[in-house]
Amino acid sequence: FVNQCPIPPNTTFFYEFDTAGQTGNFWYHSHLSTQYCDGLRGVFPVYDPHDPLKYLYDVDDANTIITLSDWYHTLAPAAQDDFFKTKTVPIPDSTLINGVGRYNGGPLVPYAVVNVVKGKRYRFRVFSLACRPFFTFSIDNHTMDVMELDGIEHDPVPVQNFDIHAAQRVSVILHANQTVGNYWIRAPPTGGSPASNPNLNPDLALAILRYKGAPAVEPTTVNIPGVKLFEGDMHPIASEGPGKLGDGPPDVALNLVISQPNPPFFDINGISYISPTVPVLLQLLSGAKDPQDFLPSEQVFLLPPNKLIEISIPGGGQHPFHLHGHAFDIVRTANTEVVNYVNPPRRDVVAIAGGNVTFRFFSGNPGAWFLHCHIDWHLEAGLAIVFGEAPQDNLSGPKAQIIPPDWKSLCPAYDALEPEFQ
Repeated sequence: FVNQCPIPPNTTFFYEFDTAGQTGNFWYHSHLSTQYCDGLRGVFPVYDPHDPLKYLYDVDDANTIITLSDWYHTLAPAAQDDFFKTKTVPIPDSTLINGVGRYNGGPLVPYAVVNVVKGKRYRFRVFSLACRPFFTFSIDNHTMDVMELDGIEHDPVPVQNFDIHAAQRVSVILHANQTVGNYWIRAPPTGGSPASNPNLNPDLALAILRYKGAPAVEPTTVNIPGVKLFEGDMHPIASEGPGKLGDGPPDVALNLVISQPNPPFFDINGISYISPTVPVLLQLLSGAKDPQDFLPSEQVFLLPPNKLIEISIPGGGQHPFHLHGHAFDIVRTANTEVVNYVNPPRRDVVAIAGGNVTFRFFSGNPGAWFLHCHIDWHLEAGLAIVFGEAPQDNLSGPKAQIIPPDWKSLCPAYDALEPEFQ
């Protein structure tokens, strides 16, 4: 209920948009309660025929897309109800790589296979579609060059593994330069103890990298931990305008403090997010422009147009915060006091994992934009706010919202449903 009412059952709603020069890795998913945890999600890569980093790789196609997700044997509504009663966040039963995974005592389904040819260079597009854990991604015996974060290309950084949090997307270049054979692709999850769910075994979060000419058998390779990606080492490529927001003081600075006075629910600055009954965008288009105009008013932060906005979120807890409508410059990454205004990493999901994470963006995109933890169970427990950006510019001017008739009919149709379908 930020940008629209839900789509009623047995109906169709079309999303039409221009990518407007945006390329890279994105994904689609339901934002109604915890619905995407049950599988209503998918990848949305946008390819750039003029990719400035195309010279780094030979292969980039549907076969080099790698999805990571958690899977639950309990449907999300029941798991959520149990979470609210027990105050224990649901623990997945298994990790899926490209939709396939195993769990303790379960069937020995074949692992997903990613095929390569010796000597070629591959752009792997890695998507985290998770509801809870973050994954540590690696490929035995191989170094990867990380070159994209959440749709923004960066100068390549060689690593042996990287953490990828819920909703993050990472592109890496892998040079298939090892002996022809089979190698484990690993993505062990962090988030939820296997002791609390005996089905979960992080060591089973596997897929297979198979060189052409290798036998169709499971690998025997071992994981040798190496260099882990440090987010602060990533710098956008020159054409992305690294540091374009400058080092001046922000026009608007917000400090968002996470607390949990009433577990399992979360507060931000003393308020737990509750989904409004009327979408925030509809409220903007109905003329809401002051805090008291919004319902509920305390959860909507109004941003003036065309200003430098700085958001600081102190604390830990491994909360991957995603901002709709913007990519942002992370001028202070987790667990560091170093501030970088020159060439900070740029993405749209950042993990709040200690210290005082700070990011900046320019308020040049009018709309109602969700800022929320992408651990979906935490979002449902209130860990979110909404930005009402440039209220008047949504109504008039060159960036005014274009409202299709079908969008206007969503709320009446949804409100007319029987309660069990809402």
